[in-house]
Amino acid sequence: MREASRDRIKAFLTLLPSMILIGIFVYGFIGNTIWTSMTDWGGMGALALEPEKNFIGLDNYINLFTGFLGGGFRQDLVNAVYYSVMLLAGAVGLGMFIAILLDQKPKGEDVLRTIFLYPMSLSFIVSGTIWRWLLAPRGGVNILPTYAGLEPMTFDWLSSQSAILVFNWQDILRILLYAASLVLILIGLAKLRKDTRKAFKWLVPGIAAGLFVWVFGDLVPDAYMMEEEHGFNLATIGIIMATIWQYSGYTMALYLAGFNGISQDLRDAAMLDGASTTGYYRHVAIPMLKPITISAVIILSHISLKMFDLIFAMTGPDNGQTGHPALNMYLTTFRGNEFATGAAIAIVLFLIAATFIVPYLISQYRERGRR
Repeated sequence: MREASRDRIKAFLTLLPSMILIGIFVYGFIGNTIWTSMTDWGGMGALALEPEKNFIGLDNYINLFTGFLGGGFRQDLVNAVYYSVMLLAGAVGLGMFIAILLDQKPKGEDVLRTIFLYPMSLSFIVSGTIWRWLLAPRGGVNILPTYAGLEPMTFDWLSSQSAILVFNWQDILRILLYAASLVLILIGLAKLRKDTRKAFKWLVPGIAAGLFVWVFGDLVPDAYMMEEEHGFNLATIGIIMATIWQYSGYTMALYLAGFNGISQDLRDAAMLDGASTTGYYRHVAIPMLKPITISAVIILSHISLKMFDLIFAMTGPDNGQTGHPALNMYLTTFRGNEFATGAAIAIVLFLIAATFIVPYLISQYRERGRR
């Protein structure tokens, strides 16, 4: 017992310096940013040696989501959602497809693997500059049809003013709550065959949330939120293409390592049971790589919230159609000297990232506890 207690004390003392440094330089700075976001630090005297800071509570957050001057941030937030969704769908899907092809052991596999993985070694600034040249309005991709004797394309990849999937900002809460309700209902229906009790634990809250939004969903948004239109700006397509190109090789490497880790005996057994190659990957290999898929989603979701450098390199800081909250935070803080508002944007990004990472960490902790 004494040796065990001594080992614990030694381990604690060994970790104590790291714990103190993390507490100060990570959680301490996060706490300071939260405090700053609840003040009015900004304006003409923001750069004074002793700037005046008055506590104003959640006013900065309210202005971001409901105020007139927060319209740019709200569009950037919508852009960030599309960046994240498109990056996840494109990079995970394309990476998995390439990994499946390479898992067939084609000739030149090593060379192909290096080629597909190479874009990840580039910085966002470098790849952004390359793609800006490729997507130039009067060059690059747009002149490819001329090599076949056709007219050049005229699509403005990085400066288009058009938008699709347009919605009213007053409907955002209703859309999110309806989506959450639909997810709960679908999970409940999926569990209905296996366990009726567990199914109703999901179905009842989902149906109740849907009914609540249907009856009372107009009260808060119409009273407090601006009536403005937001949507998927077509100018973001070029940035999404560049991001997928850069990170599909990363997901390919993850899936290829997973496929190589599956026992050959398991694959042979599936083939003996009559499984085709497609059936093997669909029903055996891909389901076994669920942890890899979750890890890829978490990592790429986090990356999609930090696309400052790629967007800055491809379209510059003043293109509102391709904006992102991270870029907005930089411009608000260091160009506009609105430090409190910039801190509020940083905390919003922090909370969005936490919605992806915290559930993953909790599930990993529970799995370790079961072992």
